[in-house]
Amino acid sequence: MSLLTVRGLNQFYGGSHILWDVDLAVPAGSRTCLMGRNGMGKTTLLKCIMGLLPAAATEMSFAGTDLRTLPAESRARLGIGYVPQGRDIFSQLTVEENLRIGLGVRKNGHRTIPDQIFDLFPVLKQMLNRRGGDLSGGQQQQLAIARALLAEPKLIILDEPTEGIQPSIIKDIGRAISYLRDQGKMAIVLVEQYFDFARALADTYAVMERGEVVLAGTGSTMVESDVRRYLTV
Repeated sequence: MSLLTVRGLNQFYGGSHILWDVDLAVPAGSRTCLMGRNGMGKTTLLKCIMGLLPAAATEMSFAGTDLRTLPAESRARLGIGYVPQGRDIFSQLTVEENLRIGLGVRKNGHRTIPDQIFDLFPVLKQMLNRRGGDLSGGQQQQLAIARALLAEPKLIILDEPTEGIQPSIIKDIGRAISYLRDQGKMAIVLVEQYFDFARALADTYAVMERGEVVLAGTGSTMVESDVRRYLTV
């Protein structure tokens, strides 16, 4: 059963038709990789799912709730976490203050940063008092993911978390994503352009070209030559 179901989604910007009848199904507890070159509509699709852009869809539901009329904050409260491209951390706040913003939307009322966050991203524990803007790009990405996780989402959406990040931190992020999936409590949608990274993580995948999904399937059936022709410039 799908946790997130999108069917027949179309999105327009002025007179331009950006997304064309997009279908996407994200099973509970799965890792779904959304792939494609820059400008093919991946980020636009994520923003439509989050309610940050208007869209028309035959169906857009999350855990049985119709998302189509809900504002972005209501979608977040349902349990959808979002780490946008560019991370969007608060650069003037400390690492700890950034993390505590994530705690603010917890339903269970707990206001202590759990040890699991520092197990996943040990560097954050060492830098709690450092301003977010003083971190490296990779450290900021880890902070952005950690902040989203503190809201205890049922689904977390990561928009190109490996973009512009050094290889050692890419491996750390990959291990964190695998760990989260193995816990079975959270589904993950990952926008990714690196084929090897995506293939190692994906349970299911979809490839976009000019606003449409042109390839989709399970990670085990992902054929490198078929996917790469939609990734190369």
